[in-house]
Amino acid sequence: MKRILDFVWPAIGLVAVGISLWLLYREFRGESVGPEVWVQLRAIPLSHYLLAILSTLVAYAALAWYDRIALLHLGVTHISWVFVSLCSFTTYALAHNIGATVVSGGMVRYRAYSTKGLTAAQVAVLIALCSLTFVLGTVLLGGLISIFEPEQLQRFGGLLPSYFTNPTTARIIGVIFLALIAVYVIGSVLRLKPLIIRGFRLEYPRPAVTVRQLLAAPLELLGAAGIIYFALPDVGNPGYFVVLAVFIASFSAALASNAPGGLGVFELLFIKAMPATPQVQVLTALLVFRLFYLIIPLIFSIVIVILFERNKLEEVLHHDDGCLAPGVAPSLGMKKKKDDQKRVGCL
Repeated sequence: MKRILDFVWPAIGLVAVGISLWLLYREFRGESVGPEVWVQLRAIPLSHYLLAILSTLVAYAALAWYDRIALLHLGVTHISWVFVSLCSFTTYALAHNIGATVVSGGMVRYRAYSTKGLTAAQVAVLIALCSLTFVLGTVLLGGLISIFEPEQLQRFGGLLPSYFTNPTTARIIGVIFLALIAVYVIGSVLRLKPLIIRGFRLEYPRPAVTVRQLLAAPLELLGAAGIIYFALPDVGNPGYFVVLAVFIASFSAALASNAPGGLGVFELLFIKAMPATPQVQVLTALLVFRLFYLIIPLIFSIVIVILFERNKLEEVLHHDDGCLAPGVAPSLGMKKKKDDQKRVGCL
């Protein structure tokens, strides 16, 4: 059954991409989108591009904080901020683009953190807590928006059942969301029994960890939404709060679809939820978001992975060379003095 699911979820993601791209094509059919997008990209002021870059840095800094918080929960303090930041950046850059965040992110994290002495069980808890942190942020901000701006869900009319877009229902959902956050906080303060899901044990974190979770997760979402907000023109821009609400709903749906990078799903929902803003302007802002939040980080993350693996390979080769038996010539032509120094460390 597990092997079947390994193929089912990627297939669902690809189907979601195909359907969304077809719907987007139907949406823009007959329009000269390409030239207009280039015009809109050139029309964005340099200051707005810089603010979008700053928003990206805030988002990825918050994602690095996710890992740091999880390590604090595990009691791991010997790993530097630089290593954690690079690991987190690489993990999310790859996972956001590839899809299947838990699987692809888990592979990168295990490869990186195992070199720092973490066990597979510890990495599993770290991944679970990072995922939980994101969920907490989504639920917290989603609850606040549903209570104070319930009409925002009406933007998804026709895409969601009508009872979800009803303001009264939206407020009820918001109250439920905030109640869940309250239960989590109470469980942390009172140290309630751990959550056990299919044999996997996840203890409530300490209050100090919980507070950090409730700060880091909203910060990441605020930063990511900021990229789109600053890429939209001043005229027709519905405001940051509206962009944030639409972003949370669209990004969550894109992640749930399991589509690689949420391609098509994210754009379709976002464009549909902002009918008052010209579609080409929204599409341009989303392209800027993909460039800053997905594509450029992916390029950097590939470089980081290559450098990391190269360094690890060099360490293995040098270690093997240093452990040769006395009298055996080194195969890589290293100087005898350097070889002897390495051999001492292997005794």
